[in-house]
Amino acid sequence: MAFNPFPLVGIGGFIPRPRRIERRMSIAQVALAMAAAFLGGPVIWSLALLVRSPRSSGPRSPWNWGLTLASALAFALAFNLIFFVQELFLVVPKAMTPGLKPTLFHNNHDWTGDNPLAELFQGAGAAATVVVGLAFLAWATRRSPRPPGLRLFVAWTGLLGLLEALPQILIGTAVPQNDVGRAMSYLGFHAGTKVAACMAAMTAMALACGVAAPLFLSLLPGAETQDPRGRARAMLRYAVLPALMAVPLVVPFRVPGPLIENLFPPAVAAVTASVWLQAWAWHAPRAPAAAVRLRWAIPALLGALGLVLAVFQIVLRPGVNFF
Repeated sequence: MAFNPFPLVGIGGFIPRPRRIERRMSIAQVALAMAAAFLGGPVIWSLALLVRSPRSSGPRSPWNWGLTLASALAFALAFNLIFFVQELFLVVPKAMTPGLKPTLFHNNHDWTGDNPLAELFQGAGAAATVVVGLAFLAWATRRSPRPPGLRLFVAWTGLLGLLEALPQILIGTAVPQNDVGRAMSYLGFHAGTKVAACMAAMTAMALACGVAAPLFLSLLPGAETQDPRGRARAMLRYAVLPALMAVPLVVPFRVPGPLIENLFPPAVAAVTASVWLQAWAWHAPRAPAAAVRLRWAIPALLGALGLVLAVFQIVLRPGVNFF
């Protein structure tokens, strides 16, 4: 067969690859539009309720800055551990597959060899974090730990187990080269299936934030007597701001690497958690709360973060071979 220097042009004329590219771009546009609506909808809802709800008549609870800091540290710790679970379960299935030799890093993984199942296993990490997230949410809602630092860690781990995994479905629809996008391609997902998967992922993330919202409100004494504005204010102080504060705390665990790649995953999880937790705060049940004692919470969370950082940068950064 003669060499063709123009891969888009066949011997008899143009082959239909441009149509497939155009279709893929349209799917990407749909995914981006769905993501914009998913993040913009709860923001508009929260602003509408802020305008419509009456102002609080009673005294405001004082701002517990220690609780805000503890929540930010718990978010950072939970994010990094969930990220480790994701990368670990991207490696383990490959290590058990003939022809593949994977290596685990602190912020990524790689492998040598060839096996068609490698594409499917690119979705194993996200699946594992969803399982971990559901387990921690069940723990937090059925028998939440009493120490506030541990309670914050369990709540954030449960929520981030879903918020680190499920956005990858939307990203994989727009960018098929990402991990979950490659798994969906291996499974033969067509445009309609991908859109349905995006809708299911967004629904699950919104419901997860609804389940987690009362967990944060239960940390504030007197939350059961506050009006919707009080609950929204408490959520802003002890969940929304901590999530945003935690984003730069995550970066040292991921460097070296391009800044956008280091910031994008924690920023997506933090923004998603922030907008949906804030929206749910207006309707969350008024869970009873006891006095918060943060005597050991902040030192314990700082110590745990330091230990994880040391493991990431000293042990995992050079690479751990699974062969």
